[in-house]
Amino acid sequence: MREHILAVDVGTGSARAGVFNLSGRQLARHVVPIGVYQSLPKHLEQDSEEIWAAVCTAVRAALTESGVSGETVLAIGFDATCSLVVRDGDGKPISISASGNPGLDTILWMDHRAIAETEACNAIADPVLDRFGGRLSVEMQIPKLLWLKTHRPDIWATCGQIFDLCDYLTWRATASDKRSHSALASKWGYTPEAPGAPPLDYYRKVGLSDVMERAGLPLRSEHPDRLIGTLTSASAAELGLDVHCLVAPGLIDAYAGTVGLFAAGARLEVPLSAEAVLIAGTSSCIVRLSEEPIAGPGCWGGFRDAAVPGLWLTEAGQSASGAFLDHIVKLHPAGGTPMKARHRAILDAISEHLAEEGSDFGLPITVLPDLHGTRSPLSDPLLTGTIAGLDLDLSPVSLHKLYWRSCVALACSIRHIIEHQPLGAGAPKRLLLAGGLADHPLLSQLYADATGCDVHVPKDCDAVLLGCALHAAVAAGAFPSVEEAGKAMQFAMAHFPPSPLRQAALVRDHALLKAMMRHRDELAELASAPAPSPAAIHRAI
Repeated sequence: MREHILAVDVGTGSARAGVFNLSGRQLARHVVPIGVYQSLPKHLEQDSEEIWAAVCTAVRAALTESGVSGETVLAIGFDATCSLVVRDGDGKPISISASGNPGLDTILWMDHRAIAETEACNAIADPVLDRFGGRLSVEMQIPKLLWLKTHRPDIWATCGQIFDLCDYLTWRATASDKRSHSALASKWGYTPEAPGAPPLDYYRKVGLSDVMERAGLPLRSEHPDRLIGTLTSASAAELGLDVHCLVAPGLIDAYAGTVGLFAAGARLEVPLSAEAVLIAGTSSCIVRLSEEPIAGPGCWGGFRDAAVPGLWLTEAGQSASGAFLDHIVKLHPAGGTPMKARHRAILDAISEHLAEEGSDFGLPITVLPDLHGTRSPLSDPLLTGTIAGLDLDLSPVSLHKLYWRSCVALACSIRHIIEHQPLGAGAPKRLLLAGGLADHPLLSQLYADATGCDVHVPKDCDAVLLGCALHAAVAAGAFPSVEEAGKAMQFAMAHFPPSPLRQAALVRDHALLKAMMRHRDELAELASAPAPSPAAIHRAI
């Protein structure tokens, strides 16, 4: 009678748990916030014990809300951001924070402390780099590990287990040392087909010859449709489940969303090359699935079996999207706290402005949204953003103008990234959209108009949680394949076709974005030029 699946999604600022039946119906969903701490500029940290406690609270609350008994849960799946959890040989947390806070053992995915180490890794020629568009990202684990060994050798000497966050969660649930192919292939450099092998030669070249021991890494990654194990008695008690509950391999959060949208989203069938997934949350990930590997500058991949078994995955995206909009709200005097309800209220107000004033609303404000560097089409964590056209107005309307022009810039940037994807990926005609920026129809329509794609958005379904649940159901044997699970757990999608009229208006905004990029390059060149000598200044006067 085990007919339910639990899914847990750990994002940047919260842990979410959902209870599903095997027909894909979400019976309950509960969200618990988690903290992000900044000890130094570019140092962003979390507490894995706090994360696990939030997971347990979210799961127990979702079970209570659903009325489902823990004894009826067949399996649990975990997905998470690609943050790095550092533990000693006994599994106890090791602080990686300059603050000295003993609980801060997790380097957040968007932490940029390892910029110098990233450049050092990218200066070493190796086939591993070809799988990451020619350059590792500062968001990946190899540069973070090198930073830890270089700057904190005292910590490195005591490390015994270092996890991608999704693997930490399955380890915490089962005590198993197995690690998921989803994380190891896409963030640790393991070979792209499951079961993947570690890049030992590259680890040696960059100075991480002892990383297998220090991180407790396996010689093979775990295939996505193979179980990690069952819950321990301790974790079962904490989660409100029992020791017979099966645990699926972890997934990178955007890849869980890809599984949900690709496998279970109701839509007409098209070739893989005509479709892309966009998970737009704190950051934005554009994911393509293909029968053959696709690689190129500004893309991560391809990785086979990282999301859907048997298919290759290629990823591109923005380093900050929802995080950028949060930043705008926090900076503006009329902004307030950037919670979901606040964002929705701002977008509701913008909808009214657009109805009254048309597509020129917000001009002459122009935005380059790369406040946290870029992933694609150029991987550069040092790039910065720009806002032009501001005045002294501090009213709510000025916030709405700035917020809307920021949204337009983010959407135009997505089109720019898609246009620069490898030719083998094909030009997508359809965009499957999920994440926080899919919560308002105004943004769904904006992405359709900016990209020229038909946008499909889940109706009353958390696609990331559903994807995680679907993945767990397949690993647990409830379905023979992701395809069959998708048919059984299918959900409805809302359709937003691009508007030719609004597309014409956005031509100007695409041109503005490219002009801002050129001006950024020109300003950077001027800023890097040697300062004139006092004699030269005197002659100029």
